Amino acid sequence: EVDLEERLHELDLRSDSDIPDVPPPTDSTPEILKRALSGLSARWKNWWIRGILSLAMISVFFLIIYLGSFMLMLLVLSIQVKCYHEIITIGYRVYHSYDLPWFRSLSWYFLLCVNYFFYGETVADYFATFVQRREQLQFLIRYHRFISFALYLTGFCMFVLSLVKKHYRLQFYMFAWTHVTLLITVTQSHLVIQNLFEGMIWFLVPISSVICNDITAYIFGFFFGRTPLIKLSPKKTWEGFIGGFFSTVVFGFIFSYFLAQHQYFVCPVEYNSETNRFVTECEPSELFHMKKYSVPPLLQAVLGWETVNMYPFQLHSFALSTFASLIGPFGGFFASGFKRAFKIKDFADTIPGHGGIMDRFDCQYLMATFVHVYITSFIRGPNPSKLLKQLLILQPEQQLSVYKTLKSHLVEKGILQPSLRG
Repeated sequence: EVDLEERLHELDLRSDSDIPDVPPPTDSTPEILKRALSGLSARWKNWWIRGILSLAMISVFFLIIYLGSFMLMLLVLSIQVKCYHEIITIGYRVYHSYDLPWFRSLSWYFLLCVNYFFYGETVADYFATFVQRREQLQFLIRYHRFISFALYLTGFCMFVLSLVKKHYRLQFYMFAWTHVTLLITVTQSHLVIQNLFEGMIWFLVPISSVICNDITAYIFGFFFGRTPLIKLSPKKTWEGFIGGFFSTVVFGFIFSYFLAQHQYFVCPVEYNSETNRFVTECEPSELFHMKKYSVPPLLQAVLGWETVNMYPFQLHSFALSTFASLIGPFGGFFASGFKRAFKIKDFADTIPGHGGIMDRFDCQYLMATFVHVYITSFIRGPNPSKLLKQLLILQPEQQLSVYKTLKSHLVEKGILQPSLRG
C-alpha cells in the first residue's frame, strides 16, 4: 500500500514530457468523397475535401442568416457548447488514467452556471418588457446575480469535496483548465451575441472577414507559399498571410457596401413583446447613409477621382477586416501552440479536412472581443430605447420620481417652460 501511494505521488509530479499523448482523431471523411478523390495525391485530396466542406458550411450559414436572429443565437450557443466539449475532452483524455472523481460532471455544471449568468444578463437587458409581464421571471431577474453566485458556489464546494489525496495538484490543474476554457468559449460567445444585438452587420462583417481571411490565406499559401511565417504553424506562409490581408480588406469593403443598404442587416435587433418575435426595423443611423468623401491627393493621381461616395460604415470595415487579417490569425497560432503542447493535430474530427469546431473558430473568439470593444469605444452612444425599458420595470412611485427629476432638469435648462403641467 505504501509503494502504491509513492507510485501515485510520482505520477502526480511527472513532467510535461511524460504526459500521455491524446489518441489521434480518426478520419471522418465520408466514403463517397474518399472514393471520388482516391486517385489524387494527399495534398490535392485535402484541398478538395476542405473546399467542398467549406462551401457546405457557408451554404448552411447563409440559410441560418435567412432564418433570422434567433437562429443565429442558437448557432452561436451550439458552437460554444461544442468548442467547450472539444477542449474539455482533451483534458479528460490526457489525464483519464488518474480516474479523477466528478471531473466531467463538474465541468459541465460550471458551463451551465456561467451560461445561466450571461444569458440571464442578456434577458434583463433586452427582454425587459417581456419579463415585466411575468412574475416568475421578475423574481429570477431581480435576484439573478445572487442565484448565479449560489449556483457557482455549489460547484465550488463540490470541487473541494472531490479532492483526493496525492492528486491535489492535478485536480487544481483541471479546475484551472475548466475555468480558462469557460473564459475562452462562454465569455467570447456572449460577446458575439452582444454584437449581434447592435445590428446583424456587426455580426456578419467580422465573422465573414475571418472566414475570408482563412480561405484566401490558405489559397495563396497553397499556390504561392514559399516563406514560412511562424514555427507554431509550419504550413502558414508570408505569401498566404499577405495575400489574405489584401483579399480580406477588399472583401470587407465590398461586403459592407451591400449589407449597409438593407435595414435587415443594419438595424439593432430588438425583441417585440407584442408579436414575440425579433424585429430589425428602424431609421438607419448616420453610419448607413451615403456620404461624399474627398480622395487623398496621393490617390487622386492613381484613381482619377477627387471625391467618392460611400457609407461611413465602410470606413469602419477597414478596421474590422484589418484586425481579422493581421491580429485574428494569432488566435489560430495560439490554438496551434495549445495543440502542439498535447501533441495533437486537431481538436477533434468533427469536420473532415478541417478538424474540430474549435479549429475553425479559434480566430472568431478573438475577433468577437475586438468588435465588442470597438463598438463600445467608437460607435455606441447613449441608448434611449434601452433606458426606457429599464424605467418601465420600476415601480410607479419610482417612475414618478424619475419624471419629476427629469422635468426639473429640463426646466432649469430652459427646454421646458416652468408653467408646463404633466
